[in-house]
Amino acid sequence: MARRVKIGLVQPNVWDDMAANIGHVSALVRKAKADGAEFIATPENSGFMGANAAASVAAGQPEERHPALQAYRDVAKELSCWLLVGSLGIKPEGANRNFNRSYLVAPDGGIAARYDKIHLFDVDLPSGETYRESNSIAPGSEGVVTDMPFARLGMSICYDLRFPGLYRGLAQAGAEIISIPAAFTRTTGQAHWHVLLRARAIETGAFVIAPAMWGDHPGNRQTYGHSLVVDPWGKVLADAGEGVGVVTAEIDLDEVAKARAQIPAWRHDPNYTLPARAG
Repeated sequence: MARRVKIGLVQPNVWDDMAANIGHVSALVRKAKADGAEFIATPENSGFMGANAAASVAAGQPEERHPALQAYRDVAKELSCWLLVGSLGIKPEGANRNFNRSYLVAPDGGIAARYDKIHLFDVDLPSGETYRESNSIAPGSEGVVTDMPFARLGMSICYDLRFPGLYRGLAQAGAEIISIPAAFTRTTGQAHWHVLLRARAIETGAFVIAPAMWGDHPGNRQTYGHSLVVDPWGKVLADAGEGVGVVTAEIDLDEVAKARAQIPAWRHDPNYTLPARAG
């Protein structure tokens, strides 16, 4: 019997008002559930997007009293659905930086898994945009793979997307669905978003679900949107395009085994001999 599940991706426009953001994102999660989604995912920064690093650090809260986390746990319980909270700024007591932490919430509202973003977005783009995520975020150190009733989930966040070794490891640990919640910039999204997500799906033979932030935000930041569901063969099953909204796609987890049997490159890791550096 096929293992099928309907995925719902939420594409909000988040600002620097956490209470308003919670209401906005929660309404979209409820819409995804009304559209039949059983596993719903929100983007990176689903609680707050500040104008600068100081604002983001100030908005961070310890896990046990973070208002957005509690609200989203309550929504998952209310709707009896699996909910991936793409990420929130979680600040340990006494810390001067947050963790950019993704949560898998079970239908009873319990926290099933946590993942702290490993790779931080410290870049200077040709457009003149400069980002120093390390000013407000402390990096994680471990990949996370966790079991759900219908699949094994590998977790990641946004800039992690550019590091294929992480995804190789997730696949080799048994991940059948890989989550990549993001707040990709409009500049990099237009150039790289679709091709990188399709590549990660093809390389791992896994479904990729990538809920994305969209629109204008404080500090003149612009995000790309285009929340995607990609199958293990690299086919885009759903694309939310631009604008606030929800997109859904039903996936068949048996397709993972089929793709991996056809091209098992995800488990072929020889020991390479690299040429000596010249000069």
